[in-house]
Amino acid sequence: MFDQLAEIITNYVEVKKEDIKPESRFMEDLGFSSFDFMSMLGEVEDTFDVEIEEEKAAGIRTVQEAVDYLEQCEGKH
Repeated sequence: MFDQLAEIITNYVEVKKEDIKPESRFMEDLGFSSFDFMSMLGEVEDTFDVEIEEEKAAGIRTVQEAVDYLEQCEGKH
């Protein structure tokens, strides 16, 4: 799941996949704007067939937090 998410991230910001770490923060480390982040979440929802709640999305700061959240969502199917 981490690799898939990292692949999606590279579509939105100028960062190499190998530079994306679990502790990488979307805004501070990867250079996401709020718009980029919300756009990426839309693609993540489609890719993983999950629905991300807006208030949960606001609390996601790192790549690992996003992976953890997605794994929780997948467990609900």
